[in-house]
Amino acid sequence: MFEGKAFSGADAAPPGRRIAAEAFAALDLGTNNCRMLIGVPASQGFRVLDSFSRIVRLGEGLHESGRLSERAMERTIAALHACRSRLDRRPLRRMRAVATEACRRAENGLEFLSRARQETGIAFDVISPREEAELALESCASLLADGAQRALLFDIGGGSTEIAWVRLDPGRPPALIGYLSLPVGVVSLAERFREAPFSADCFDAMAEEIAERLWSFECVHCIGREIRAGGVRLLGTSGTVTTLAGVAMNLPRYSRPLVDGVVLRREAAERALAALRGLGETGLLRHPCVGPDRIEFVLPGCAIFAAIVGLWPAPEIVVADRGLREGMIMRMMRAERRSSRRIG
Repeated sequence: MFEGKAFSGADAAPPGRRIAAEAFAALDLGTNNCRMLIGVPASQGFRVLDSFSRIVRLGEGLHESGRLSERAMERTIAALHACRSRLDRRPLRRMRAVATEACRRAENGLEFLSRARQETGIAFDVISPREEAELALESCASLLADGAQRALLFDIGGGSTEIAWVRLDPGRPPALIGYLSLPVGVVSLAERFREAPFSADCFDAMAEEIAERLWSFECVHCIGREIRAGGVRLLGTSGTVTTLAGVAMNLPRYSRPLVDGVVLRREAAERALAALRGLGETGLLRHPCVGPDRIEFVLPGCAIFAAIVGLWPAPEIVVADRGLREGMIMRMMRAERRSSRRIG
């Protein structure tokens, strides 16, 4: 569980050397977004001191060219400079920055990260799809402590979609049984189907392609059979799922405290999905939980969601507005505690 709200500025942290010295920072550079989080330990997790999120579209055009474009890299460098200025406001005990699918796939991905380090001083690790799934699971573990025996976690990203099949044992951390990383996300789908992004045929084609890609994972783990037997939690963490939750809850504007951890009945999620599909371009543009920056990615994300819940029709879906940044901070805090115990 994460305590408090995300807020920024020097006044965010209470005065005192102890709070400043214990700050942990995490930066997640994805295909579509650049996100940063700074937090300090709290009784049941951590308290957020500062957060940052900006759509940078680093992977724009990557599907066609195989490379990161100059414009995309410049947008991202500008966002990283904004992160750097926030990081410099307070002492940090530990920090980690990771890059995911766009930098994994692009021919010039490592070259770009070297440039980013030279210009901003931020050094990135390019993490594997498995670690990406593990970090997402770490951040969402507290939402799975409800007596279920298994969980299926999915993270619909910009350049890839991560699926994690998880064993839940009482008194033990969730254990990853298997994972799948599809090299398909909302950005790559939007670029491939840009000719008719709001048509019903286009939506069905996207969903059908994702379902075919998921089938081999189902054949190995027989998840559908376990869902029918009961005891499986379906948990989604992504902008797509949180947007669907906002629509299902009829929120006048998106609110993380209201959405994070909410449990949606399958029927409510399907009604929200149908509502988004029926809005058309103008309606999506005006919707308070969508907006102009995300309009082209909403329906591709919904198509991925439809494929997942179509293949694995759990009665409820847990919604998580958390991900890699939270998972990294939890890991760093745990490593710090272990180090302190050894020194003690």
